[in-house]
Amino acid sequence: MNHFSVGQTYFPPKTNHVTKAAPQATNGSSNLFQQYLTESLAQTAKGKGLTFSQHAANRMRERGISLETSQIERLESAVQKAASKGAKESLIMMDNVAYVVSIVNRKIITAVDDGSMKENVFTNIDSAIFV
Repeated sequence: MNHFSVGQTYFPPKTNHVTKAAPQATNGSSNLFQQYLTESLAQTAKGKGLTFSQHAANRMRERGISLETSQIERLESAVQKAASKGAKESLIMMDNVAYVVSIVNRKIITAVDDGSMKENVFTNIDSAIFV
């Protein structure tokens, strides 16, 4: 059985023929979707760990920024606080590094060290957290 994550891009296979309309979902497949939805929401409510966008991973590697377990825990705590206040996109300042984080997706979008921060403008954020 293939798994599909919310937010995951899906590209259906290309075909040269016209397909017929799918029959109405049976009660069994409806129950399967409901179970998947319930499990996904429960996982989100528990608080899955932070993830890094490809851009953030590249910037961190280029700028020599590394995170230890205790620092990741501090970032996760800041994300939880921002989420509890209703934030969606936050700037988190920690140990002279600025992290732009999607609170909703729990994803670090980019990271800027203090040497690269001069004259930098952070846009599309609705909150700032100093850790």
